[in-house]
Amino acid sequence: MVTVPDISLNNGIAIPQFGFGVFQVEPEKTADVLGTAFEAGYRHIDTAQMYGNEEGVGRAIAASGIPRDELFVTTKLNNDGHGHDNAITALDESLRKLGLDRVDLYLIHWPCPAENRYVETWKGFEKIAADGRARAIGVSNFQIPHLERLAAETGTVPAVNQIELHPHLPQEELRAYHREHGIATEAWSPIAQGGELLADERLVGLAQKYGKSPAQIVLRWHVQLGNIVFPKSVTPARITENIDVYGFELADDDMATIGELDNGRRTGPNPDDFG
Repeated sequence: MVTVPDISLNNGIAIPQFGFGVFQVEPEKTADVLGTAFEAGYRHIDTAQMYGNEEGVGRAIAASGIPRDELFVTTKLNNDGHGHDNAITALDESLRKLGLDRVDLYLIHWPCPAENRYVETWKGFEKIAADGRARAIGVSNFQIPHLERLAAETGTVPAVNQIELHPHLPQEELRAYHREHGIATEAWSPIAQGGELLADERLVGLAQKYGKSPAQIVLRWHVQLGNIVFPKSVTPARITENIDVYGFELADDDMATIGELDNGRRTGPNPDDFG
């Protein structure tokens, strides 16, 4: 079983750098898939109200026998839940489904800038943190202008910003902003849904050099950049393979080669437009 190192968030809370994402995992399969992940060493679970599988996550946690303080559980506010009071009520429902009295991290899933309520929502998140029902609060898919509004109009810096991030979209400017302001970077779609990225001959060559899969090469790139990462898979062998990235290190020139894969291509929506 792989042991994953922790990263310290800006409020002192420790978060495992490598986690398991359950995006698009069917609700009825979630508990079994997470059981496999727990056996492989995953202790960080990333779910969301939008995914519709929080109850499956709760069943897996209850069945695991793992002490609660050894698990790190993240969920995210649905886009129809913006607003101070709505955000608080939505977490009540998530906690009920998860079978927990608190989450370790609660995120605004999308800023939905056209709705223009994310600052009000964030103030609800501050109340949630003050009440101890989330050990840390953060955001997802926020751009620099969104983060700057939070800084100007509220008193709490997000612990994390979870963004689409992979070699085709390395988000260097946004990651630099995070470093400057003490915001941890979490990467969703870390291998760009596989396919074209993992077939790139440069990655295939690096995989052969290190005796690893192309996906492991990309995930190791994330780890060395300091990103928090949580690939998703429902295949037991892939679940075990993905987390096995702590026994080798990419050379600086190989990190640079992966950096050259940047083409600005997203696999998901643009945060400035979505929602």
